[in-house]
Amino acid sequence: MPLLLLVAWDIAVRMTGTLLIPSPREVGLMLWDFAFGGVYDDAFSETLSLHLWKSVTRVYGGFLAAALVGIPLGLLIGRIRVIRELLDPTLQLLRPVPVTAWLPLSMIFFGIGPNAAIFLVFLGAFYPIVFNTIFGVKSVDNRLFEAAQMLGCTGSAMFRQVVLPAATPSILNGLRLGHGFAWILIVVGEMTGVPEGLGAVIMDGRMLSRTDLVIAGMIVIGITGYTTDRLLVMLNNRLLKWSPQHHV
Repeated sequence: MPLLLLVAWDIAVRMTGTLLIPSPREVGLMLWDFAFGGVYDDAFSETLSLHLWKSVTRVYGGFLAAALVGIPLGLLIGRIRVIRELLDPTLQLLRPVPVTAWLPLSMIFFGIGPNAAIFLVFLGAFYPIVFNTIFGVKSVDNRLFEAAQMLGCTGSAMFRQVVLPAATPSILNGLRLGHGFAWILIVVGEMTGVPEGLGAVIMDGRMLSRTDLVIAGMIVIGITGYTTDRLLVMLNNRLLKWSPQHHV
């Protein structure tokens, strides 16, 4: 499919004669120059490693923070009714608010810089993680609790040996969704005035009418996001080796 899309892209550019959309060859040259230099020798030449590293640190800073907050909170909300009644309405109220709407406030809270970007990534990843965790905990079959009690499992052991394993598929699904949103939102996050990062490169390309640079940044984000998603899939299949139906 990627090869077919490249062929269709090249044919469409040739047939229309457009100067606004670069050909795959031009984007390939831009990617090479972005990574190794030697083609255009401009401000973006041989800077891929720097921009990629900055974006990766922001994506996974926000994503890990969302996981560290969202998973324990989801477990508590799903398991303890009082906490669910206290917090769930507020979460449901905030969830429909687009993350982009938080952009001005993030710049007020954290200033212009990487912290605002990390905050936006955190928000984007938090809701899929916490709500999938809640769903996983609430979906645990009551018969599992009855069977565990008959075997002498009580108290915190019930949580460790019944709730957590049964909710793990939903938790991992929430992590994959949150991971995807984290990469989606890095471009928005790096609109907060940071000078480095793939989102910043894409915004610079838009301002300079460098469509080849914009597409090159999109390709790098796509490849990086896909590669790291495969790592999450490997983790999912390893942790759920006892449950083949949940393998990806």
